[in-house]
Amino acid sequence: MNKTEAAYAASLELRKAAGEVAWYRFEGVKLRLADNTFYTPDFAVMLADGRMQMHEVKGFWQDDARAKIKIAAEMYPFDFLAVKATAKRDGGGWAVEHF
Repeated sequence: MNKTEAAYAASLELRKAAGEVAWYRFEGVKLRLADNTFYTPDFAVMLADGRMQMHEVKGFWQDDARAKIKIAAEMYPFDFLAVKATAKRDGGGWAVEHF
């Protein structure tokens, strides 16, 4: 887990303590997209209401990563989110993009 992912895990822990998140696991799910092609989201997250989400933590996007999350979002019945840290000078927190 890199520094950004560790910071995001800490934010998930806070959400878990607040009752918003029931469970999460770092790289806990591996999704098959095609023969010999897989996508492993950074975090599999189960919300308190039972909905499953796949969270991808990014500092920046590479083309293949964006393509994989879009393909996975079309194939699987989960909510897919990309989260990016917002600079402290801009208020901090996380910017979220839904797929």
